[in-house]
Amino acid sequence: MTSASILLVEDETLILMMTAEMVEELGHRVVAQASKVSEGLILAKTAEFNLAILDINIGGYSVAPVAEIIEGRGVPILFCTGYSTTGIPAPFHDRRVLRKPFQLLDLQQAIDAALRLAG
Repeated sequence: MTSASILLVEDETLILMMTAEMVEELGHRVVAQASKVSEGLILAKTAEFNLAILDINIGGYSVAPVAEIIEGRGVPILFCTGYSTTGIPAPFHDRRVLRKPFQLLDLQQAIDAALRLAG
């Protein structure tokens, strides 16, 4: 398994902390994290990472602008949501969506699949 440097965008503090801990437990590193779309936009442009884990709904706003920047950089994206997967931004309908709450094995499989598709 390849170790990934991950950008994590999640607005719920507890879920952000839990996901970061799970990512680290799986042998990856969270190199940047944001809890607002505005923060995510800056990090999407400036941070160095090779996988993004993005909550679809950030404080009532779509994460689509952040995802579009990341997509433009050629970096794989793993979307997650606690809602219906119908909320995934239009240009990304074909992407895998991890449903919250998720278990460690679910996260591992989703990260592995995203990295395989990118590789």
